[in-house]
Amino acid sequence: MAKISRDSNIVELDGPPQYDYGEKVVSRFNIRNDGTYHGKEIGEILVQKGDVGYVSSIGTFLQQYYIYGVDFYERGTLVGMKSRELEAFENESEDEDD
Repeated sequence: MAKISRDSNIVELDGPPQYDYGEKVVSRFNIRNDGTYHGKEIGEILVQKGDVGYVSSIGTFLQQYYIYGVDFYERGTLVGMKSRELEAFENESEDEDD
C-alpha cells in the first residue's frame, strides 16, 4: 500500500473552518492545475496571487484539512484551496482617510 504524505501533523478539522460561505478571500499564491481541473493543461495557472474570490463551498480532504471551493468570478474558475493558500480580503478603501 502506498504511503500518503501529509503537509504537517496539524488537523484543521479539530476546529471550525477559518472561512465561511460567501466570504471574500484573496489567493496568496499562484495556483496551477495539478491534473484535477478539467479543460486546462497540467501546470497551467488557474489562479494568480492576489486574485479575489468568494467561498462557495467547504469540504474536507484526508480527514485533516478544510478545502474551500472558491469562485474566482473574474477568471471564471472555481478552485478547491487550502486555508494556507488564502487570506481574508481587507478593503483598503476603509483604511484611507478622505
